[in-house]
Amino acid sequence: MIYEIKLSEQADKDLREIFEYIAFDLQSPENASGQLDRLEEHILKLHTMPERYPKYEKEPWKSRELRVLPVDNYLIFYISNSDKKL
Repeated sequence: MIYEIKLSEQADKDLREIFEYIAFDLQSPENASGQLDRLEEHILKLHTMPERYPKYEKEPWKSRELRVLPVDNYLIFYISNSDKKL
């Protein structure tokens, strides 16, 4: 099954802030690009088998089926909507 991936405005903002922090505050634009690429790569891979990552264990998020995907020092939180298959 193939799933559609929708990035929230907040997630898009978070990715931009991660990039800017690494590129400008830490003065490492190459590492910022690499980190952003890795995060985006993992997000895009969620189009197949999004349930493979565990549910977040704390309520109320667990009952809402929020899942968590660790990537390096970051956590990607997402909800898989099985009704939205392509």
